[in-house]
Amino acid sequence: MGKNRAAILGTGQTKYVAKRHDVTMSGMVREAIDAALADAQVSIDDIDAIVIGKAPDLFEGVMMPELFMAESIGAVGKRLIRVHTAGSVGGSTANVASTLVSGGIHRRVVAVSWEKQSESNAMWALSLPVPFTKPVGAGAGGFFAPHVRAYIRRSGAPLDTGAIVATKDRRNGALNPLAHLQQSDITVDKVMNSQMLWDPIRYDETCPSSDGACAVVIGDEQAADDAVAQGNPVAWVHATAMRTEPLFFAHRNVVSPQASRDAAAALWKAGGISNPLEEIDAAEIYVPFSWFEPMWLESLGFAPEGEGWKLTQAGETAIGGKLPVNASGGVLSSNPIGASGMIRFAEAAIQVMGKGGAHQVEGARKALGHAYGGGSQYFSMWLVGADKPTH
Repeated sequence: MGKNRAAILGTGQTKYVAKRHDVTMSGMVREAIDAALADAQVSIDDIDAIVIGKAPDLFEGVMMPELFMAESIGAVGKRLIRVHTAGSVGGSTANVASTLVSGGIHRRVVAVSWEKQSESNAMWALSLPVPFTKPVGAGAGGFFAPHVRAYIRRSGAPLDTGAIVATKDRRNGALNPLAHLQQSDITVDKVMNSQMLWDPIRYDETCPSSDGACAVVIGDEQAADDAVAQGNPVAWVHATAMRTEPLFFAHRNVVSPQASRDAAAALWKAGGISNPLEEIDAAEIYVPFSWFEPMWLESLGFAPEGEGWKLTQAGETAIGGKLPVNASGGVLSSNPIGASGMIRFAEAAIQVMGKGGAHQVEGARKALGHAYGGGSQYFSMWLVGADKPTH
């Protein structure tokens, strides 16, 4: 984390939709940056560096787009860093920006990530053969369905668990005006009756394909103190963590990856958390397919192995439950892939800043932002709080 405290001064997001034909990639990214600057009440001139992140270039068919975007996003004459850790990149980008501040390198940094899936085809991009790698051939859903089947077999989870998650997150999304899918009338029965895509993953248990961008402004302790003195809430960064493991190796646990458990353990230790379920007020967890909620609840330390589904089934992950998960609607409601992880991080900050509006978790003081990517091999997380950390 470095020796200096860092805080999120502001967040900015576009409205997530299927196709943004009205704007270029550069213009869409600038929308999020401008919104974040306005929320933080600073100008682009106050920003020392910009950290940009997105998913693989093939998803949009443009190599190194951050280079042609530099001028339009205000990066000329400033440090510009590109981050890429597959689907977890939005979270990793926020962590890198946070480290630039906590390490004393810069005073204020903008982190931004995006995806414009309408200009390419992620399903196709994920199905291309890669040298020396087992072919996927069916996009992300086909890759992860066996992981879900393994989880159900090991845990004995009821088969409607995924439908309960999907219903919860879509109803939460209907409380968030920026969410892509607005399905306030969705029910568990409707989800269970939707088309089976990759057994056991049904159509309504999968994420949409979205266009959109997300940005956060991160400042040092003085900038945060100044904001608070002016009556503007901030979200203090209490801890960050990132871990990675290989895609394929003997006896790899794809249901509860070692990298996920290690990253969570490091995060809780750095943040002074001994009992996550009791001490965390809200969690934004990367759940692109609904069954990943109970899976990640376990490797994150919120539930014992094989028992994450019990929190879901008991309603404890709903708004008003013991651990509200994805009050914003989550990845199941909006999925601009490169930005999806940062949205989780930004929404965690929004919760502790008290800016959640209709999807605000009452009394949220500490929140988790979480992202994963690749074949469940890249993990990035941060812990944010309403109060300045003492460590």
